[in-house]
Amino acid sequence: MGAPPIRTRQTNEHGPRERGHRHARPAVAMALARLSALAAPLLLAGCMVGPNFQAPPAPAVGGYTVEPRLKPAMATDVVGGAPQSFVNALDVGGQWWREFNSPQINAFVEESVRNHPDVRAAQYALRAARETTLQVRGQFLPQVSGNVSATREQITAASGGTTGAPTLYNLYETTVNVSYTLDVFGGIRRQVESAEAQAQYQRFEMEATYLTLVANVVTTAINDASLRAQIAATQAIVEAETDQLRRVQRQFEVGAVSQADVLAQQTTLAQTQATMPPLQKQLAQGRNQLMAYLGRLPSEDRGESVDLRSLRLPRKLPVSLPSDLVRQRPDIRQAEATLHQAAATVGVNTANLLPQFTLTPSVSSQALTVGQLFTPQGLAWTAAASIAQTLMDGAQLYRTKEASVAAFEQDYALYQSTVLTAFQNVADALRAVQYDAATLRAQALAEQSALDSLKMAQEQFKVGAIGYAIVIEAQQAYQNAVIARIQAQALRYNDTVALFQALGGGWWNRVDETSDAAIRNGGYFEGPDGPALAATRPGLPDLPPTPEPGTAKEKSR
Repeated sequence: MGAPPIRTRQTNEHGPRERGHRHARPAVAMALARLSALAAPLLLAGCMVGPNFQAPPAPAVGGYTVEPRLKPAMATDVVGGAPQSFVNALDVGGQWWREFNSPQINAFVEESVRNHPDVRAAQYALRAARETTLQVRGQFLPQVSGNVSATREQITAASGGTTGAPTLYNLYETTVNVSYTLDVFGGIRRQVESAEAQAQYQRFEMEATYLTLVANVVTTAINDASLRAQIAATQAIVEAETDQLRRVQRQFEVGAVSQADVLAQQTTLAQTQATMPPLQKQLAQGRNQLMAYLGRLPSEDRGESVDLRSLRLPRKLPVSLPSDLVRQRPDIRQAEATLHQAAATVGVNTANLLPQFTLTPSVSSQALTVGQLFTPQGLAWTAAASIAQTLMDGAQLYRTKEASVAAFEQDYALYQSTVLTAFQNVADALRAVQYDAATLRAQALAEQSALDSLKMAQEQFKVGAIGYAIVIEAQQAYQNAVIARIQAQALRYNDTVALFQALGGGWWNRVDETSDAAIRNGGYFEGPDGPALAATRPGLPDLPPTPEPGTAKEKSR
């Protein structure tokens, strides 16, 4: 806030002797000019006390890891073993889940976004925040109220100091009151700024809800595919071990092996079968979770699923610039909006320490008949202005302002914490893509080695070169290797999902807002018109029943 500089020109037209009253009027005029120059911007444009917010700068780093360039994720000749490279500054697609080339995953995502209540709740929360912003903006306009009254009155003659019949008359009156608060120090504008920041927070809360839901749907669908593959692999191992048990039993019948070998094979088969129920439980509970994400009840499961072998890994993975990440992550933008709101609150509380200027004009009309209303004879008006200033309040307003300053500092620290977490998430996801690719290669090699070892052990047992305990160990090693390989395959897909999520999910490349988030221009007294109508019913509310005479309630009266 500042007045433009006033340049003055000193003249001495009347000579050095005339320094008295002839210079009084120019001095007064100059003072008035200075006062006008100071008051005009204050009253017309106003000033805004408190801090002017700007988004904090992005961290001054060039990447997310110590290495300037990350090595590509290694390839493995199995499903989910495609090589992946990291491309700096590559943008995140708005529909990144389509990179997996799964029509079923695409269908799951579309259904979840369309049906899940959390998405609709976030849309309506954004709309409520926008409506609140418009409500706060209404303080910029005068508040006008009207009153109309009609009185019929009879007064006695004695009340007027005379005698005679009483007087009967009608009195009609209309009044219009106006109240307008001058936003001299920007308190109202700071309130609007705070409301707008809250609306921004709700917008990115919606984006965060959308991103979390989509990532959970994709991850749950991949885990479902992984569990189905693990169950199928375990079932195949059970069938192989059952067949092996029959061979051992036939060999025992002819005296080729001992009963201990039969019992050992039976134990191995039972242990493998015992791994099935936990997998089936995880699958069933995962299906329940997937149904919840889709907005369905558990009983509405139609059995749709994803085949792990049909998924495709994206070959090129985006790595956003650090300066872009702080604008892309919904949680960082939420923290920024919270910080902005805290800065505006400091301004509001600072303005509350200063005088409040209010204009309160009014106009009224009184007449004995309706037809005489609004005639010049019946009009009356007032024009009033007030300046209110709290003189003593035990420093409540000051401490409120100081508390808001401390809250602003707190929110800035929380913003920095959110940024740290976001960069950690990206770095973790990048490392997971790298190292889980190496894990899959190792697990694939381990599975092949375990299979070769099992075949060799079975052949050696047939010729009597080894005991049956070695065959049992080889079977267990192969079973564990198969399950570990399937889990490693699923991890590679989930790591890719986590990277897309850590980079913000590409919300800036799609439109997530629906008509539910738009400002509604309905009737003045119109109520809900959306899904919440299911929680209402037409008609007046039920009144409590009238107690019957003689009942306990009636007697208690």
